[in-house]
Amino acid sequence: MISAARSASLFAAKIIERRGVTSRQRAERVVHSLDGLEAPVSMDEFKSTAEDMWSRCQAALSDLDRVDFILGLDAGGIIPTLGLAAASGIPYKIAWKLDLPLPGAVTFSEPHAVRRDVHAYHIQPRQRILIVDDEVTTGMTLVNLAAALRTAGAEPVGAVCLVEDLRHSARPRLAAAGLDLVSLMTIGLPCA
Repeated sequence: MISAARSASLFAAKIIERRGVTSRQRAERVVHSLDGLEAPVSMDEFKSTAEDMWSRCQAALSDLDRVDFILGLDAGGIIPTLGLAAASGIPYKIAWKLDLPLPGAVTFSEPHAVRRDVHAYHIQPRQRILIVDDEVTTGMTLVNLAAALRTAGAEPVGAVCLVEDLRHSARPRLAAAGLDLVSLMTIGLPCA
């Protein structure tokens, strides 16, 4: 274990070293209490964390009542997306690493992944979209997604994550791309 953190709720996260990674992959992974890797997750913990995320979104982002849907990133982003959708009442969609012949396809890159191309479908101009993932490290996946959504005429209204890894300066990168970030907790020490 490299580092650990805990927010006011039961939610906790830590950075661990990954086994068998290639030079193109990150050597570390954020493991958190909602991913079910270390312990079973109770529905009370899931709901409490989702409500905490939604409260933080309401405090930090404007015009949430005009969001058309939440767009979660596949794998790690599914759990926080479902929680945020349940807490907010906003419908959700998931961006998948599946290249399908569906209309309104928006493709973007997840730079640190083995399979880098991610696809969101049925994206239409003027849709207002809240983006969700479990962790944000460099922020490049969200920057790439926001750019692809804007190219399609949609409007990303903000990004939400469970854990923001401060070691990679994602927040300023996202701000420069016009994307506000709401995080449930931060982990790691900021870059000097």
